[in-house]
Amino acid sequence: MDWARIMVPLTGGEGDARALSAGAKVAEAFGAELAAVYAPADVADLMPWMGDGYMGGVQPSALDSLRDAAIAGETAAKTHAKACGYGKTSFLALTSPVWAALAMEGRLSDVVVFDDGPARGKGALAQAFQQIVADEQRPTLVAREGLKVGGVTAVAWDGGKEASRALRTALPLLQKASAVVILTAPEASVRKSDPRALQHFLKTRGVTSSVEILPGSGDPAAQLLAATKAASAEILVAGAFGHPRLQEFIFGGTTRSLLQAKGPSLFISH
Repeated sequence: MDWARIMVPLTGGEGDARALSAGAKVAEAFGAELAAVYAPADVADLMPWMGDGYMGGVQPSALDSLRDAAIAGETAAKTHAKACGYGKTSFLALTSPVWAALAMEGRLSDVVVFDDGPARGKGALAQAFQQIVADEQRPTLVAREGLKVGGVTAVAWDGGKEASRALRTALPLLQKASAVVILTAPEASVRKSDPRALQHFLKTRGVTSSVEILPGSGDPAAQLLAATKAASAEILVAGAFGHPRLQEFIFGGTTRSLLQAKGPSLFISH
């Protein structure tokens, strides 16, 4: 089944244009809707802090400033959405409660596209990125320079449920790839999996693939990145690993290394 709705969260900042450009590339490949969703800072999130500690006109002034910033951000985000030039672009500005609204939009989208900044923990969407990947478990594309749909795509495979989920949700992307390379590091995993079984799974779905066995028993992130580069792959499909801690999602070592790397674009699912 092809993807029909690609969502790009926006803040009205500089990263919007890059994220929308990447989202348009993905949407165009499938003839899908590009949903540009503006997610402003939520006044409701600040209300618990605006109680007894605020006096006189300070509290109303702070709220007014936040509302003014939201209006300016929406105007900028809408301008970026129009400028991306993709004909099936829709625009939606969220209102409070913003996170609940963004989560719902994500649930109604096939893929959520972020610029590289939020994946590195930078910018206004950093927390939203963690929540979309971890709490909502939505298929997410971290778009980086060189993103191409229909080129070479690499798949990180260890037979686990995270890798399986990422693979299955990425099938429409793999079916459009010019070549698919399965990267597996058996010495770095306690799981036993035969990559030939994955090749058969993909072949029955119209995807021809090759296999590369990576040596070593440590964190495979560096080898995955090197092998992806050697294969000239523009996208790496990988399961996201991590664990919840209070309300913060802490990504595991391999996932963190992939998110902090300079390339390639990542298609991840937790």
